Amino acid sequence: MIKTGIFVDVQNIYYTTKEQFAKPFNYRQLWKDLSYNHDIVCANAYAIARQDDQQHKFQKALKHIGFNVKLKPFIQRSDGSAKGDWDVGITIDMMEAAAELEHIILLSGDGDFELLMRHLKQKYAITTQVISVEALTANNLINCVDVFTPIHSNMLIN
Repeated sequence: MIKTGIFVDVQNIYYTTKEQFAKPFNYRQLWKDLSYNHDIVCANAYAIARQDDQQHKFQKALKHIGFNVKLKPFIQRSDGSAKGDWDVGITIDMMEAAAELEHIILLSGDGDFELLMRHLKQKYAITTQVISVEALTANNLINCVDVFTPIHSNMLIN
């Protein structure tokens, strides 16, 4: 079994699957599929804490599947814009976990993760993988990893 870490940018996956397919991603199926030949050493899902019953149910479901759900407060700025991104937190956690892993999986299409994925591959000689909606994923991220897995309709909740 391959020692694997899974790191999910929940907001990115939510909005990209919603935009491309109008359906949510099936995290339970992902876990089931990966469990066949991967020893899931760590699995973190990074989300925004909102006072919303649907969000609480979703976060509870992720925990039930096996994910460690990390929450960050939603910040509404005075100009009406919002902030709630986990890029630095995901980066720190991936760098801390990499020494224990043989395979690292990022669920995000955010091109800002290119440098991180390149660094992890070079420094730790681990296999890097991105799972995301291809049409909404930065080409630099797709091109820098060992394995790119595009999200297709069979990876969604019907």
